[in-house]
Amino acid sequence: MRNLGTQPVRTLAGFGLGALLLFVVAPLALSDYNLGLLAKFLCFGLVAIGIGLAWGRGGMLTLGQGVFFGLGAYMMAMHLKLADASLAGSDVPDFLRFAGAASVPWFWTPFESGLFTILAIIVIPTAVAGLLGLMMFRRRVKGAYFAIISQALAAAFAVYLVGEQSLGGSNGINRFNSFFGYDLADPVNRRMLFFIIAALVLLALAAVRQLMRSRWGELLVAIRDQEERVRFLGYDPANAKVVAFMVSALFASVAGAMFVPIVGIISPTDVGVVPSIAFLIGVAIGGRTTLVGPLLGAVGVAWAQSYLSDSFPQAWTYLQGLLFIAVIGFFPAGIAGIAALIRRRTGGGQNDKGTTDIESVQGSATTDSSTLEEPAR
Repeated sequence: MRNLGTQPVRTLAGFGLGALLLFVVAPLALSDYNLGLLAKFLCFGLVAIGIGLAWGRGGMLTLGQGVFFGLGAYMMAMHLKLADASLAGSDVPDFLRFAGAASVPWFWTPFESGLFTILAIIVIPTAVAGLLGLMMFRRRVKGAYFAIISQALAAAFAVYLVGEQSLGGSNGINRFNSFFGYDLADPVNRRMLFFIIAALVLLALAAVRQLMRSRWGELLVAIRDQEERVRFLGYDPANAKVVAFMVSALFASVAGAMFVPIVGIISPTDVGVVPSIAFLIGVAIGGRTTLVGPLLGAVGVAWAQSYLSDSFPQAWTYLQGLLFIAVIGFFPAGIAGIAALIRRRTGGGQNDKGTTDIESVQGSATTDSSTLEEPAR
């Protein structure tokens, strides 16, 4: 039996270790280039944390997180390009001037304000997710139907961006010089971006942990496992699922907003179907029902793609698919399940319900498989 009195201490120790690794060890051990890569991977990790909540806890197979990632990214990109144009003494960003535009489109104008941009990054994708969630979950759309709809939205969004020349078209928006007044060419400011995304990841982990341990989190797991039974008991599963979907959209939007100054470009290839599936693969490999697993999986897959795809460009895609199939088919707990297996063998792997973490994950995997086969009603 687990000693509940040690749980807060272990949690604080875990977050303290994470902060030590991110804020002390990484800046000292990594070069500026590798630190920038880690910052990029943490953006993907932030998206994965939200997917872990929606998919791992809520059973919603979200294949369209690229939409919310892209919304946050393009809103940040518009603000940064307008700020750069203002510093250069112009009202029109450089790529629009090259295209012959004499003024910016009407929807660019509000993003001249940094405060409006931050609020828009938080509110707009969250509201879009809430509206979409209400329309789908109220009609009891779930399983494969929800996954297909969300994936179709990501594909449609990418197609729209390719044809929207005021947002850079297929080339996207790039060449950012400043970030809220800070010169992005300065290595010190580049490190500041790493610290910001690292802090956001830790805050997201803390928020998701509290949600998982709340009564709402328990209700979300119950909906994942037995949605009809929860509805019979008098709860509306749609409300809990909408909240989880909105939280995951918020994390994806913030990650996209930070991705822009860190990487220096955002284009339709970063927000379409392929990136959305890549987010999901990282979550599955890391362990979708755990807290830290999605983050570790997303960072690990992004690192592997960055380094192995250069050495094995033809084989990497097949290796990624094979790894995804192997994890889902034979070890649904993912990377984080290894630690749970060790705790179970040492007698310390029980959760609050008295079952092991491995058993919990395997049960949810079985539930997810049956849900994919159940038609929407």
